Amino acid sequence: MALSPTIELARDLIQRPSVTPDDANCQNILQKRLSALGFRSQSLNFEDVSNLWSMRGSSGPLLVLAGHTDVVPTGPVDQWLHDPFSATVDGDMLYGRGAADMKGSLAAFVTAIEVFVASHPDHPGRIGLLITSDEEGPARWGTRAVVEHLQAQGTHIDYCVVGEPTSVNQLGDTIKVGRRGSLGATLRVEGIQGHIAYPHLADNPIHRTLPALNEIAAVIWDQGNNHFQPSSLQFSNISSGAGAANVIPGTIQAQFNVRFCPETSEHTIRQTVEQILQSHDLRYTIDWNLSGLPFETQQGDLVRAATAAVMKVTGQRPELSTSGGTSDGRFIAPTGAQVIELGPVNATIHQIDECVSIRDLDSLSDCYVAILENVLLAPDDD
Repeated sequence: MALSPTIELARDLIQRPSVTPDDANCQNILQKRLSALGFRSQSLNFEDVSNLWSMRGSSGPLLVLAGHTDVVPTGPVDQWLHDPFSATVDGDMLYGRGAADMKGSLAAFVTAIEVFVASHPDHPGRIGLLITSDEEGPARWGTRAVVEHLQAQGTHIDYCVVGEPTSVNQLGDTIKVGRRGSLGATLRVEGIQGHIAYPHLADNPIHRTLPALNEIAAVIWDQGNNHFQPSSLQFSNISSGAGAANVIPGTIQAQFNVRFCPETSEHTIRQTVEQILQSHDLRYTIDWNLSGLPFETQQGDLVRAATAAVMKVTGQRPELSTSGGTSDGRFIAPTGAQVIELGPVNATIHQIDECVSIRDLDSLSDCYVAILENVLLAPDDD
């Protein structure tokens, strides 16, 4: 069976084991395809992270397609139906680590640009591609660092389409127009270690801390709003112990994360948690890590363009959503850019036998073509 240019490129990318933060030369493949179209590219490597910034055009609105070449580890290879880096096409499905998250989207980006430029070689505006190998990792030296570099250069992104796998049941049923913020914390509470038979000579941090943690977990932060789910705090790890069953430990450590909507601020979360800890008279330290603030792209040019594109290609109107985890859109939206996310079905991402429909990837490329046309070729209202 002859495969489309989108599927051939996706297979080429998947066959490269780019486990985060390794790019495994994927960005060079993309850069060569873009250079043939007149894009000017920069390799922006920070620490051990590879980043590609490539742009076509010299003036006018800048529409950026953003994504990542890094993938999560495969897990047990022997449990895969096909080798995770073989990029096997089996029936209508393309299997491999990164097929849905998100090398399929990267391939669709490039082939969409190729189709658009072939039809509109002198198009108005500018097209950018921002690709990182640090989305699945700490995300410090990837998109965040590139955006800081672009801002220092005076480059302003007007519109951005992130290729995250946003579809739930079928291609295009969901477009992400925002995300909740993410605030993590590591809490360490000090007690006094001692023999378990002589508790009066010790201070058990487990006994003292658990009531505080229970109170923190019970906080109702907000009710959300018409666009966002309520803020939610979840504990992900609690650890203690001195290595023996007859010893009261000297410390307890807990990790938690708050996914928060605009109804609750980072400051409110920190203040509330620390007030609870202080009310329990705990000797503690807490390290906070703000991964991203909540953002939302209101109805505007990009949301309308993406909605119309999906309806043209699939015949259905997408749901506009802010649900799910974080994405690199959190680093781009604060610059003032309109940001949406649109990609393939996310049912198998990060799983054994990750796969994507080859028909969906071809249709996704068509959606990206239509977005390029709707944004860059839109008639001037004046």
